[in-house]
Amino acid sequence: MKDKGKSQRCEWAKSPLLIEYHDREWGVPLHDDRRLFELLTLEGAQAGLSWETILRKRENYRRAFDEFEPAKIARYDQKRVATLLADSGIIRNRLKIAAAIQNARAFLAIQKEFGSFDKYVWNFVEGKPRRRQRGQAVPVTTADSDQLSRDLKARGFKFVGSTICYSFMQAVGLVNDHDLACFRYREVSKR
Repeated sequence: MKDKGKSQRCEWAKSPLLIEYHDREWGVPLHDDRRLFELLTLEGAQAGLSWETILRKRENYRRAFDEFEPAKIARYDQKRVATLLADSGIIRNRLKIAAAIQNARAFLAIQKEFGSFDKYVWNFVEGKPRRRQRGQAVPVTTADSDQLSRDLKARGFKFVGSTICYSFMQAVGLVNDHDLACFRYREVSKR
């Protein structure tokens, strides 16, 4: 798909919102704990929905969830949950909201144990993004995402099945799953 002089991009990036996300963010190695928490939370919120739906609501999520500050979210009480359940700008699913709060608490525990969530999560790929081999289909899960999922669940995280974990790994650059012909594949590989 061509756009403004760009060479081919990944097939899934079709709408303006998905194109912008693809071209600026998806697959770029990320090391900022707050943004890692944001994307893990959004991936969990996406379960059963399209990623475009979540991207359209992303700014609302940032507002509703205190810019994804785990220390603030970990202290949410029932009154705050009720406010979130009434917020039409986000996915109003009680289980997903409860998971975000529980995950914030577990996230803080990982930061305390490892020094940062970044150090913890990048250990699952030995600190270096995995790359898909030529001709290999994009998987839904991998041994790495299975391992990450198991470990997160053991630490108390919710909505972190292997498929969600793999989507998270793609989003934050633990895996470079850009099509080999996509102009972003080489750009992301250089980081």
